[in-house]
Amino acid sequence: MGSAPQSKHSFEYVPGFFAQGGPESDGQMDDYMKHNFGLLERKYETDGSGDEGLTQWQRYAKYVRELNGASEAGTTYKVFYVGRHGEGYHNVAESKYGTKAWDDHWSKLDGDGELYWVDAHLTSTGREQALANHDFLKRQFSEQKMPLPENYYSSPLYRCLQTAQLTYANISLPSEKPFSPLIMEMAREVMGEHTCDRRSSRSVIHDAFPDFPIEMGFSEEDELWQADHRETHAEHDLRTRKLLDDVFEADGEAFVSLTSHSGSIASLLRVSGHREFRVPTGGMMPVFVKATKRTN
Repeated sequence: MGSAPQSKHSFEYVPGFFAQGGPESDGQMDDYMKHNFGLLERKYETDGSGDEGLTQWQRYAKYVRELNGASEAGTTYKVFYVGRHGEGYHNVAESKYGTKAWDDHWSKLDGDGELYWVDAHLTSTGREQALANHDFLKRQFSEQKMPLPENYYSSPLYRCLQTAQLTYANISLPSEKPFSPLIMEMAREVMGEHTCDRRSSRSVIHDAFPDFPIEMGFSEEDELWQADHRETHAEHDLRTRKLLDDVFEADGEAFVSLTSHSGSIASLLRVSGHREFRVPTGGMMPVFVKATKRTN
């Protein structure tokens, strides 16, 4: 398994803004769709006399943008709208056989004659979950004035690409900020052993999602997945830091979308120091991250 180089930044979760990061969440939220995506009701240092009519999200967005504008060189803040893919056929198979039998045997096969889970696709339930997020975000953007993502990123695994497409397609977006998710290798799920996490070829991905740009250096075949080694947390966290390095280096925007996996989201939370948080299939959560460029 290849390793990523030393991270160019240190990353910190910024607490005090979202319920998902606080003890009141107990590591999960019953329904983020009913709680303004978890944004806490609070005052900000940037609140002014003309802000009384603004929504909580508008005031928070003003705070984040002014925070970035006032930060020292090398320090940047981003709010990630993190989405986990909807239910895939591998999730159905794990429920069918139980986690132990899945991990020990079935996950290492291509399917069972009824279900097929190599680079697993969404089930009908998974598609419905993504469409529910579409409706939720559409309301958030129009009613709560939640900032639209200014850039989009996705794992290359099929279920994430499907989820991203169903979540954001047909939402009215500015012409200069279209839905065009960059496919990034480092955003993928824990790699190795489980065939559901072996990605399709670059050609298959491009043919299925021709409007999604693919990052430079993306190999034709999956060169990272190994049948005899399951990625450790330490290995995964190294490439999550590489992913964050790339996003913070190349993207000057404050609000971005990332469609990924349970293991990848867990790694993002570990790397940034966020509390553990369980995101179900089709679930979403916001993560407010501060990046500081290393000087050595």
